Amino acid sequence: MPIDETLSQYSDWLYTTAAAIYVVALMMTLIEQGFGAKGRLAMERAKRRSRELVGAGGPPIEEVQTAQREVGRPERIGRMGAALLVLGALLQLSAIVLRGLAVHRAPWGNMYEYGMAVTFITVVTWLIVMYKFPVRHLTGFLLLPVVILMFINGTLLYTIAAPVQPALQSYWLVIHVSAAIIGSGVFLVPGVASVLYLFRAAYEKDETKFARFASKLPAADVLDRIAYRTTIFAFPVFTFGVLCGAVWAESAWGRFWGWDPKETVAFIAWVVYAAYLHSRATAGWRGARAAAINIVGFAAIIFNLFFVNLVTAGLHSYAGVG
Repeated sequence: MPIDETLSQYSDWLYTTAAAIYVVALMMTLIEQGFGAKGRLAMERAKRRSRELVGAGGPPIEEVQTAQREVGRPERIGRMGAALLVLGALLQLSAIVLRGLAVHRAPWGNMYEYGMAVTFITVVTWLIVMYKFPVRHLTGFLLLPVVILMFINGTLLYTIAAPVQPALQSYWLVIHVSAAIIGSGVFLVPGVASVLYLFRAAYEKDETKFARFASKLPAADVLDRIAYRTTIFAFPVFTFGVLCGAVWAESAWGRFWGWDPKETVAFIAWVVYAAYLHSRATAGWRGARAAAINIVGFAAIIFNLFFVNLVTAGLHSYAGVG
């Protein structure tokens, strides 16, 4: 069937619009992160004084009202940023759907489409995390890599809508690549959470370290739980994707494994995340050591997502997926 150029153009416009909305949401959440901390500290002081002065009627009403104002303004901006994040995710989903309708196949047959889907999964994962944990003010730190990836994806990696090569015309494109997309997209969240954890943990040990930045972050335990729970979800999905890739490779190339660069880095990432979960379950590793392992896995995912496709040569190079 011929490519629907009109739908493809609409998809590109929606993708660009979603990226622009994410930039605005990023700035709004950074405002909440930067200026909301003062209000949160003022509110904590008011609550502390309320407990201390419970027999004397609590702190002065002016103090409480001032704290509420300092919390309220950045918080309203943060809520607006979260609403824009939802809008951007809906627009990006529409861009993915329209791309699929334009090419009459699963919309992840090249590197541009793959990157579009991965960043969408990352945003959706973060929206779920925000619903479960009070970490909305950290959205800017998650959106920063997402916006960078979307910019690279929409410029250096952009590919016009076209049919896929014969080797990709298989139902495994839907099964294997969709699992890789979900796993990779979710893994970006624990990667960011683990980086923030290291800053916060260092601050909790010594309040002179990274005080201006780390004091505004949630407790280290919260960041550790976010990293662990999202990794637990992503790992089996990623494992399924790796196994399906081996089955597809045997069908397409006559071997299950050939140490192709993309296969090798994906396997390294799998080993790193397996070590992270195993160490948490058996050795009881928590804290900085576990976070460091998670960050190594995060780096492997990013390396495999871009460098392997752009620089190295292998059986996956023609597609940029898998």
